[in-house]
Amino acid sequence: MWPFFVINCIYLCLFVSLFKMSKNILVTGATGFLGSALVKRFCSMSDVSVIAPLRNINKELPDSVKKIHISDINESTDWTLALVDVSVVVHSAARVHIMYEDPAQSMKKFRDVNVRGTLNLARQSIDAGVKRFIFISSIKVNGEVTAPGRAFAADDTPAPSDPYAISKFEAEQQLLQLASTGELEVVIIRPVLIYGAGVGANFNQMMHWLAKGLPLPFGAVNNCRSLVSLDNLVDLVKTCIDHPQAANQVFLVSDDEDVSTTQLMQRLISHLGVKTWLVPIPVNVLVFLAGLFGRRASAQRLFGSLQVDIRKNRELLAWNPPSSLEDGLKSTAQDFLEFRK
Repeated sequence: MWPFFVINCIYLCLFVSLFKMSKNILVTGATGFLGSALVKRFCSMSDVSVIAPLRNINKELPDSVKKIHISDINESTDWTLALVDVSVVVHSAARVHIMYEDPAQSMKKFRDVNVRGTLNLARQSIDAGVKRFIFISSIKVNGEVTAPGRAFAADDTPAPSDPYAISKFEAEQQLLQLASTGELEVVIIRPVLIYGAGVGANFNQMMHWLAKGLPLPFGAVNNCRSLVSLDNLVDLVKTCIDHPQAANQVFLVSDDEDVSTTQLMQRLISHLGVKTWLVPIPVNVLVFLAGLFGRRASAQRLFGSLQVDIRKNRELLAWNPPSSLEDGLKSTAQDFLEFRK
């Protein structure tokens, strides 16, 4: 009797351990800057299988990734095949900024994708038995700038000001309403500016300027900005996959070391191995000149402060950024130099 009981207990334990090891994670935006890094990290984990919904299934991804064809993300997208046996959804796909777009049309398009598309995925996730939904939002939900010495906190009153930020905030609110029913755990992550190997947009353009070795008028920008490396953001998302204290919470994320725009450029100059003179022109002059070219708002964001407080991450998740700002900038610059070759 006892040997039979012991053998059955062993089999039960083995079955439970195997069941616990099996975790299917769906990653939207799997070929984007953040999504591709998430896929790479998840594929390195022995207890995780990755599902990537794609409009173009010929996109290159690790061989272990299961690709599922989907149409554009909106309120009509059918996620049925992609959500089979999925336990966690990481929703990093979004409609981002489009320059010179009609404001009224812009708001509608942002809501179609970032609000209605997100809620459609979340509701179908509930129907499919998904346990946790991680939504990659934006620090722009908190606002555009912070006062000197006053960092944004995760539980501050939001102040989104453009169509993109408003759509992200509306999606957050509706996701949290779904979470209040108890049918789905929601985790919201608002990153600051993300940088890392393969970064594009303004950060990549800045490195191009610096690499040319030409004098630049950014030697007297005494603001204070938070940044987050791709590696640190991916690590926080990984932590939030199954951490019990992450459920139905909002988190901000940064490298936990703030720098001025001038300091950021000085560090990149060092890692790029170039000689570039940052001319100390007063910021108010730079903002005035930018205004002459219709770029005053962009200049104010570049020269203004935006800091975040990540104490909540430490207190609830025992999470600290595993990589330093200096290491992140060094690897980003090295990748940029390698790519340029």
